[in-house]
Amino acid sequence: MIFTASRALVAAAILGVSAVSVGAQGFTPENPECIAPANPGGGWDFTCRQVGKSLQDLGLIDRTMQVVNLAGGGGGVAFAEVVNKRNDANDLIVAASTATATRLAQGAYPGNTMDQVRWLASVGADYGVIAVSRDSEVQTLPELLDRIKADPRSVSIAGGSAVGGWDHLKVLIAANAYGIDDVRSVKYIAFDGGGEAVTQLLAGSVQAFTGDISEAKGFVDSGDIRVIAVLSPDRLDGEFASFPTAREQGIEAIGANWRGFYAPGGMSDAAYDTWVAAIAELYASDEWKEVMAVNGLAPLDLQGAEFESFVSDSIAQIQDISREIGIIK
Repeated sequence: MIFTASRALVAAAILGVSAVSVGAQGFTPENPECIAPANPGGGWDFTCRQVGKSLQDLGLIDRTMQVVNLAGGGGGVAFAEVVNKRNDANDLIVAASTATATRLAQGAYPGNTMDQVRWLASVGADYGVIAVSRDSEVQTLPELLDRIKADPRSVSIAGGSAVGGWDHLKVLIAANAYGIDDVRSVKYIAFDGGGEAVTQLLAGSVQAFTGDISEAKGFVDSGDIRVIAVLSPDRLDGEFASFPTAREQGIEAIGANWRGFYAPGGMSDAAYDTWVAAIAELYASDEWKEVMAVNGLAPLDLQGAEFESFVSDSIAQIQDISREIGIIK
């Protein structure tokens, strides 16, 4: 059977939310803060820093967004911190993605569920990549998977999510699509963020990297890594057009990592509405369109209740994929 990311993971919905500035809902964040649930250099860190900068540039917040890196447990440490210690923080938002939904789907945040927080909005979708170091002998995705077929222990693949997380799952989807019968034989090594995973690739500790376009871009630009497959239906536009897809190499593997935010479950309605409106206005701006183009983000425009429903659907569908692949029972 061929596994691909489900439509809910790559769908884009244009909701036409009207722009409303922060403060229009009767709330203004005094000390805006964003938790990135991983070390610097990964996708969650990118989401917090880029959104925080853009919100300030557009005048949607009047103070610099403080970014706090809180790594551990594939986002579980940050989720527990918000639920147990920061539940009523109105100034706080937390970067989330398909990796968050994956860990929730697999019950990897012990005692925690998606309804313990409030889901704010998405800011785009980040297609997955598989990459190797610039001096690797591997030139294509089939070459890498052939090596795994021949000797699974000879190839280690690093990612920024925990074992069983979204980075891991993307590799398993590709391996399964290529006909590797026991995808659990694929050797995956988890690090606290994509930046750390790429560092291990460059050090020669692992043979490949799995992550997202936004995580890989800086290392591609510096010439340190080569992308051997993008997990998108078709080639991306612009400067990403040179990256081959898995599909064009005969491997039907598609995986998009949505990016967005959740907030503490006890956040006031006024604060929640303000953050939702601010992110909606950010998304609609020309500045954010440029950020998306530069970083290879695909459209995904969901806010408030629609975003919450999307996350719920994502969790249900990832549970189905995880069961079929053997991650969970």
